[in-house]
Amino acid sequence: MNNKEGNNKRGGSRPNSSRPNSNKPKPPMAKRAQGPKKVKPAVKAAEEEAAQKLKKQNQAPKRQKAADEIRLNKYISNSGVCSRRDADIYIQSGNVKVNGVPVTEMGYLVKLNDVINFDGVVLTPEKKEYILLNKPKNFTTALDEGQEYRNVLELVRGSTTAKIAPIGRMDKNTTGLLLFTNDTDMIRKFTLPSQKSSKIYQVSLDKNLKFEDLEKISKGLVLDGHRVFVEEISYIEKEAKSEVGLKLRSSNVKVVRAIFESFDYDVLRIDRVSFAGLTKKNLPRGNWRFLTDQEIINLKNV
Repeated sequence: MNNKEGNNKRGGSRPNSSRPNSNKPKPPMAKRAQGPKKVKPAVKAAEEEAAQKLKKQNQAPKRQKAADEIRLNKYISNSGVCSRRDADIYIQSGNVKVNGVPVTEMGYLVKLNDVINFDGVVLTPEKKEYILLNKPKNFTTALDEGQEYRNVLELVRGSTTAKIAPIGRMDKNTTGLLLFTNDTDMIRKFTLPSQKSSKIYQVSLDKNLKFEDLEKISKGLVLDGHRVFVEEISYIEKEAKSEVGLKLRSSNVKVVRAIFESFDYDVLRIDRVSFAGLTKKNLPRGNWRFLTDQEIINLKNV
């Protein structure tokens, strides 16, 4: 047999080949790593439900809130010292006491007659209310003028259950802006002689105001031994010279009347058109509205 025939035989081996013999047994393949078996949705839901039941069994039953109870953080917020979120921080830090006992539990319920001490100060639970009235004539802030004139509180009756009071006094002939609140700190703030908020009055006189008197008033004057500073005084545009605009810090309407009477003018009407930045815009005579949060912040920052 020649070489050509020998090379054409099937299964012949190549003398110089480095290929391993195909008849040699191959090593077994390594098994693929398998992840955890997937839990069927129905089984998973059943397991979660069982875990929740077990958790509820181990918890103390939640106490039902009574009609006369309120959450401690809401009580603190209603007092006006801070928000509910900030109240929670004070509670967790141990700065709040209920009837003399420190409370750190979130959602703690208190009654309105409980004594709440917040960071060393006893709080009142009544929510702070701020109501702006455009007062009409023939209503007075006084309570001792008999039955002839009605009290201004009648005009805001039903607006709130809080015990509100007007800031400053107004007689029956004075009209315009009058602020009511149960915030005693704000009432005190705006009735102090040293307070810095401006009020604008439109004053109607019995005769034209002389220019020289206007100049004297603009420089300030002394009434009953007290110096009165006038921020601005001017005639009202397109009106008679008996119509005068007056800007000063006093919320006492008697001061406005006394200024002109000291120059021998009779004051017919006084209308307060601005109070510490608040105006009569969209507030018809005899109507009232609650202040916005921003207006309250502005008043506190005056």
